[in-house]
Amino acid sequence: TDSPLLTADQDAIRVITVNRPDKLNALNAATLDALHAAFDAAAEDAAVRAVVLTGAGPKAFVAGADIAEMSGLSPVQGRDFSQRGQRMMRRVEKMPKPVIAMVNGFALGGGLELAMCCHLRIAADGAKLGLPEVGLGLLPGFGGTQRLLRLVGRAAALELTLTGAPVDAARALALGLVNRVVPAADLEAETMALATKLAGNAPLAMRGILDAIHVGGECGIDEGLEYESAQFGLAFSTEDAREGMAAFLERRKPAFGNR
Repeated sequence: TDSPLLTADQDAIRVITVNRPDKLNALNAATLDALHAAFDAAAEDAAVRAVVLTGAGPKAFVAGADIAEMSGLSPVQGRDFSQRGQRMMRRVEKMPKPVIAMVNGFALGGGLELAMCCHLRIAADGAKLGLPEVGLGLLPGFGGTQRLLRLVGRAAALELTLTGAPVDAARALALGLVNRVVPAADLEAETMALATKLAGNAPLAMRGILDAIHVGGECGIDEGLEYESAQFGLAFSTEDAREGMAAFLERRKPAFGNR
């Protein structure tokens, strides 16, 4: 069977593309499972230092979950489908390497949920982002209520989910839903430039940062600070930290070896 994904490596960057442009890259069960496997593979591949996730074609990043597939689900199947999507997105969120969502059009419903589980989001200026599930008599089921709340706060999360109305890229930027907005023509170049910068950073230090921010978002400040100190101390066991500090003192560029 044809995979619903394309994967390509550019130096140390793995680009994963949801490739169902005729369906606006909608997420069905097969696509969720393929994404889960692709992120497992990227996590385990030592040559991959950063990941870019996007959708095929100019119209959509991912326009949502596959409504045709969802329409026949029983309540128990609905819960299982939700948990399947949540597991995959949790896999992305807990990646030990930075993941950038390159949002090239519609990111609606499951598509916005997919973008939100990535660590950074860059959107084309014409992108539309939203959680329109309420219009189907449903609610977000792939983590949307939880991640939107944590990214943009309660008032904006309630507005977007209760109205179901999408926001444009400028409003998404103002809300903190995306990190950057760039002209569509520059989207790929800007995203790859950021990914290249991240791929050149010390991988173990980035992993510590990802872990500390992930843990800190879910616990009290004292626990978070304790976790940060432990990760900070652990960094001193790496050759990369010695190299980074030596390079700084010697006024040269560091050469990080992921050790």
